[in-house]
Amino acid sequence: MNITNPSASLLNAPGALQALEARRAWREKEQVSPHFWVLISILGDLIMAVMAAYLAYWLRFHTVLRDYGNFDAMTFRQYGGHMALGSLTLVLVLGWQDIYHQNVLLRSRWISSKIAKAVLIWTAGFLAITLALKLQPSISRVYVMLNGATALLLLLGWRMLFLNFLRAPGRVEALRQRALFVGWNEEALSLWKTLKRDHACAYDILGWVRTSSADDLQPKDKTFPCLGRLDEVEHLVATHATDMVVVADLHGPREQMVALANLCEREMIQFKVIPSCFRVFVSGLTLETIAGTPVLGVTRLPLDSTVNVIAKRALDIFGATVGLLVSAPIVSLFSALVWLESRGPVFYRQRRWGVNGVPFDIIKIRSMKLNAEQATGAQWCVKDDPRRLRVGAFMRKWNIDELPQFWNVLKGEMSLVGPRPERPELIADFKHQIPHYNARHHSKPGMTGWAQVNGLRGDTDLSERIQCDLWYLENWSLWLDLQIMLLTFFKRDNAY
Repeated sequence: MNITNPSASLLNAPGALQALEARRAWREKEQVSPHFWVLISILGDLIMAVMAAYLAYWLRFHTVLRDYGNFDAMTFRQYGGHMALGSLTLVLVLGWQDIYHQNVLLRSRWISSKIAKAVLIWTAGFLAITLALKLQPSISRVYVMLNGATALLLLLGWRMLFLNFLRAPGRVEALRQRALFVGWNEEALSLWKTLKRDHACAYDILGWVRTSSADDLQPKDKTFPCLGRLDEVEHLVATHATDMVVVADLHGPREQMVALANLCEREMIQFKVIPSCFRVFVSGLTLETIAGTPVLGVTRLPLDSTVNVIAKRALDIFGATVGLLVSAPIVSLFSALVWLESRGPVFYRQRRWGVNGVPFDIIKIRSMKLNAEQATGAQWCVKDDPRRLRVGAFMRKWNIDELPQFWNVLKGEMSLVGPRPERPELIADFKHQIPHYNARHHSKPGMTGWAQVNGLRGDTDLSERIQCDLWYLENWSLWLDLQIMLLTFFKRDNAY
């Protein structure tokens, strides 16, 4: 079969019925449709929401908590309306998080994170709405908080039991999507390794198909076989009951891709493409329309949202204000110690690159001798660096020298959390030597960051640091910022 020719047998459909019947036979091993399990998940979540509402009611009005606040004891009938409204809206918020789909039933971690996010949103929203509408009887804030906590525990517990039930042999096969890779490259290898680590993942990787591309790399693990050539793909999707075709590497003519997409459309197979031309921020890929033409590009990262930027800035202002007040005595003490050991300016200003490459002057307590780089030029501090002051070694280990940077944060030049800012003279080389280096300047630099709490600071692998910075930008949230700030007190590897 000549797949490079769109009029060849790939576009004919002699195996269409065979492919469809093969997948139906596979699914019929388990007589229950995957949609049935989605309905069960919705019903189970609703039951858990109702149970959480009743448990919260009992804890609030029939335990020692009944004496807290000015609320009189409420009968079940009086609070029934609130409980029904709360349970229904909680399930709606869970649905808004896209957890009710057959393709995600086996994704335990993803669903757990979505449930936690939905419960948090529901707790804040339900309390705000009920108070704003002044529903009668008045809603108890303690009740709403208890409802959110109990709902989270019950939903996660029920989902864990439900997932173990679905993972049983005879059921999991009907829920997994059987995927066939076309071509092979580093992105495909990374995806396959990730899926392989999860023994109960939602995908069953059948193997891969060799293309004419010279970039095909044979996987070393023989458990991931090469099933044939590209011109055999029509026969392969039929005989292997394929649900999904994932194009990893197809460097042939455009007609090849069109023909393969047409085949998947005919056989009712999902058609996916790994966007290997996009090397960073792939999670931000979106399809938009420009003058009626669909265009794929990286347009949406968490910190592209104005709401997220405002929330992060509010946290920075609050944290920097508190940080300056609390650290003022510490800064004064160590400034005096620096001056006693090495007479001269106690604060050190250094040019760094900020967001979008805009330079600014970072402020530190001086931890090295005066004119420490006059002979060597710009370089990183290394272990047992002879340029350090005695008090400087202690300050750098405990990040005390960086406390004045709260002022940079308050001015808006830095953030509490973000990629560490680097010096322009070092960046001039790094941006050519390290792939995707300048992509880290998409956000404000931070006093601490994901790379720092993972031990990647100072004289460490710069490529790994960049990967950490890019991961942070793709996965940013206020909760992640709070986690990083907390970990900063316990993670001080390579701080010298």
